[in-house]
Amino acid sequence: MSDDGEKTELTAFQAALAAEHAAVYGYGVVGGRVGEGRRSAAKAAYDAHRARRDALAREVRDLGGRPVAASAAYALPFAVRDQADAVRLAAQLERRVAGVYADLVRSTSGARRTSAAEALREAAVRAVGWSGQSVAFPGLAERAGEGTGTGTDTGTGTDTGTGAAGAAPSGSAAAAR
Repeated sequence: MSDDGEKTELTAFQAALAAEHAAVYGYGVVGGRVGEGRRSAAKAAYDAHRARRDALAREVRDLGGRPVAASAAYALPFAVRDQADAVRLAAQLERRVAGVYADLVRSTSGARRTSAAEALREAAVRAVGWSGQSVAFPGLAERAGEGTGTGTDTGTGTDTGTGAAGAAPSGSAAAAR
């Protein structure tokens, strides 16, 4: 792989790692508000995102990078006041993580691509579980018209450019929007 290809791959892994950091944070909020009947699903998703985060940090180190650190706090895309908001946040977290993994699939090959595709599939399945809705091409349809991921939230569940997993680091430019 060329130096440019390795840099692109490392950048995609760092973006996925940042998204997983945000998802872990977001699921902490979801777990605090979701109803008893969905609490086990929230815990399973939280654990899955923690495991993916740890695996991505190892991949970044294997590629010679320094893993991006988690922020101390993240701005959520909307206020989470009740169980319905918690379920909506979980679905949005998964859609956004799926988008980042779609980028990682495009940037990798071999075993790394297989792993990224598996992570994309898992996020898409969880998104359907939370929202009850699916899309033909998970990770892609949600990002239609977003260009570089800096679109604005119009209430449709599209990416707001906030850390790809639904939350922006507190104090970041995305959080200030």
